Amino acid sequence: MRYIHDLKLYNFRSYSSLLLKDIEAGFNVFFGANGAGKTNILEALSLFSPGKGLRGAKYSEMQNVGAPAPWVVSANLATEYGPIQIGTGLDGQAEKRVVRIQGESAKGQSAMSEHISCVWLTPQMDRLFLDSSSHRRKFLDRLVFTFDPAHSGRVTRYENAMRQRSKVLQQAYRDNRDYDPLWLTGLEKQMAETGVSIAAARTEFVRNLQGVCNSFDNPYFPRASLRAKGTLEELLNSAPALEIEEVFRYQLEESRKVDQVTGGAATGPHKGDLDVYMADKNMPAEHCSTGEQKALLIGIILAHSHLILGEKGFAPLLLFDEVAAHLDDQRRKGLFDLLEDLKTQIWLTGTDENLFSALQGRARFYCVDQSSVR
Repeated sequence: MRYIHDLKLYNFRSYSSLLLKDIEAGFNVFFGANGAGKTNILEALSLFSPGKGLRGAKYSEMQNVGAPAPWVVSANLATEYGPIQIGTGLDGQAEKRVVRIQGESAKGQSAMSEHISCVWLTPQMDRLFLDSSSHRRKFLDRLVFTFDPAHSGRVTRYENAMRQRSKVLQQAYRDNRDYDPLWLTGLEKQMAETGVSIAAARTEFVRNLQGVCNSFDNPYFPRASLRAKGTLEELLNSAPALEIEEVFRYQLEESRKVDQVTGGAATGPHKGDLDVYMADKNMPAEHCSTGEQKALLIGIILAHSHLILGEKGFAPLLLFDEVAAHLDDQRRKGLFDLLEDLKTQIWLTGTDENLFSALQGRARFYCVDQSSVR
């Protein structure tokens, strides 16, 4: 088991300073009124993984208002090899964050993935199956990052190349002149290579996650049927990657005139989606009831956590924000039992302490009031 033993926040969100020492593995419950600062703690923990955390906010927005020094989040991580110091914070000179492990600067955020994984569930994710495909695509990519940190770099390279290609095409259109075909060919080659790699990573991950879902049998959370959806994803089922790269590059070349006007690209992994069905009913998730959608999402998160455990040998930290409020007593107790089976550190928040009564004797409870924790 790997877990946070000590946590320190400095100039982060509503906390000018917070130190939590001797945090236990297992359940840690933070309760208090809305706006007390509970979710800020979970967001800080989520930054021990690559990306912008569970809110997806800009790093500058995480800064404590009026604080002169940049924010820092650091932790003493308990591992089977002994304690590891890990920290991340805002670079005061740029809109980016830096990472330090054992006091040494890391080359990138993905270095944290070697030591710790984080999985979270927030109220904003409840609309995952009803929102646009971009939300599900980002959700899927976040799951993939956990297993393949290089996936984040591929997505960034693809988006940068697509942005440059769009700029070249639209500038030529506005100036009523021809575009540079050689420059576009280079960008499209990069988009084809990285785009197929992105689609392949998504497809393989969903296949592995489906395997866990199929073996994950419990009476509380329905089994999900998953499929990575997209043009490239479909082609990967019937043709080799190199052949698909050439097809995609040709499609990009053929769509230049259209993309000049519309921007972006007519096809590619940026158009992908995640199809989710409730397996037992063969019903699309978006047609399920609100309660069924919540249960499906929790089931996917639990399956993802088991997949991480099988892949890395240790389960991720679980960050569940206000998860208990919309579950009935039986399903709430079932969730707590399933979380306990993962034998990891679980961070739960809620406005009502009574929602966690089933955890009395199994959890440490923290009261949060105006960014003060006791």
